[in-house]
Amino acid sequence: MNISTKSIVSNSDMIKNYKACREKAQFNGKIFILKNNQPDAVLFSIDEYERLSVFIEYMESMEDKDIAKITALLPVEGSRKTYSFDHMMRDIDVGQPQE
Repeated sequence: MNISTKSIVSNSDMIKNYKACREKAQFNGKIFILKNNQPDAVLFSIDEYERLSVFIEYMESMEDKDIAKITALLPVEGSRKTYSFDHMMRDIDVGQPQE
C-alpha cells in the first residue's frame, strides 16, 4: 500500500488539531493516524466512506471462501487505482460457470 506523506498525521496532531486533520481527510479522502510512528487508525472523509461502504457491506455478506476468490483476482500493486469494483465483478463473473 502506498501512503502519501500528505495523508499522514500523528496521534498528538489529531488530538490537538482535529479540525485541520478532518479538513485534510476531506481533501485527501482519508488520513492515516500514527501512534509512536506506527499506523494506528484511518480517518475517512464521508465521501470516501460512502464510496467504500458499498464494497465493505458486500464483502461482509460473503463467505470466507468467496472472499479468498476475490482476493486472488486483485491486481498487483501499482494498477489498483484503475481497477474498479465493477471491473472486479466482471472478472468474477468470467470465472463462474455459465448456466
